[in-house]
Amino acid sequence: RVPLLQAARKKNSFNLLGLTEAELEEQFVRGDGPGGQATNKTNNCVVLKHIPSGIVVKCHQTRSVEQNRKIARKILQEKVDLFYKGEESDVFKEKKASEKKKQEKKRRAKENLERKRHFKEMQQLDKK
Repeated sequence: RVPLLQAARKKNSFNLLGLTEAELEEQFVRGDGPGGQATNKTNNCVVLKHIPSGIVVKCHQTRSVEQNRKIARKILQEKVDLFYKGEESDVFKEKKASEKKKQEKKRRAKENLERKRHFKEMQQLDKK
């Protein structure tokens, strides 16, 4: 099972719940991680909180405050959608589908590897 809030951040979700600015609390803080002086001197990390659900998103993906605000709102919208809709959410369904696809790809790769191993064994037996 996939924890619900970790399934967020999928890109092609269309049927999401809307957010109003009155429900949001926004802060700008210093980001963390690599970047040295550029990171340590600027407050371009966005912390966005959805007050009714208590979900908090922190976004510091770019150096631009405006881009971080947009990205944070998108991620928060997906997480709120997951919080209220649960397994009926489009985000959750996409995550499950991609997981299933990944497992199928892994299974096929394993079968191909086994087939190659078997072929090499047959070749070695033919040489003897």
